[in-house]
Amino acid sequence: MSREKIAAYAGAVASIVEVEGQAERTADELFRVARAFESNDQLRTTLSDATIPSDRRQQVVEQLLGGRANATTVHVVGFLVATGNVRDLPAIVDSVVQRLARGRDQHVAEVRSAIALTSEQEQRLAAALSKATGKTVDLKVVVDPSVLGGLVATVGDEVIDGTVRSRLDQLKTLI
Repeated sequence: MSREKIAAYAGAVASIVEVEGQAERTADELFRVARAFESNDQLRTTLSDATIPSDRRQQVVEQLLGGRANATTVHVVGFLVATGNVRDLPAIVDSVVQRLARGRDQHVAEVRSAIALTSEQEQRLAAALSKATGKTVDLKVVVDPSVLGGLVATVGDEVIDGTVRSRLDQLKTLI
């Protein structure tokens, strides 16, 4: 899908999310769905396989998200599956999340951590990233087992790597 189409879909989805309410929650849910879609080959293949009937793929979406996500999230993902645009789900969702954050005068801070963070840790981290970058941030945490310890935060083009691996690499260059 072209950038223009992705932007058009993202604009439409962002408008729907804002009108339906719970924009912040829906953006968080869509962000998590997009990361799961990117990291799970079986899910990606199943939802994008045109040989599987559309209603069956919709059932998969309902089974995965029903009861765990709000109705708007389920409908957006279902819509992208039904229209055959689910392969572009991560790009569309990332654009939606960026648009919604900008609407709140915030910048998206994607944080990768080996473990889930508590809400208190997320609040402290958001405050620290805001202070370090000088930007108000909308924190999006991704649990990534490849992060051995610590965190990697990306705010716009700025990457803050506080992982154990990067610290060890720094030590190697000093020795």
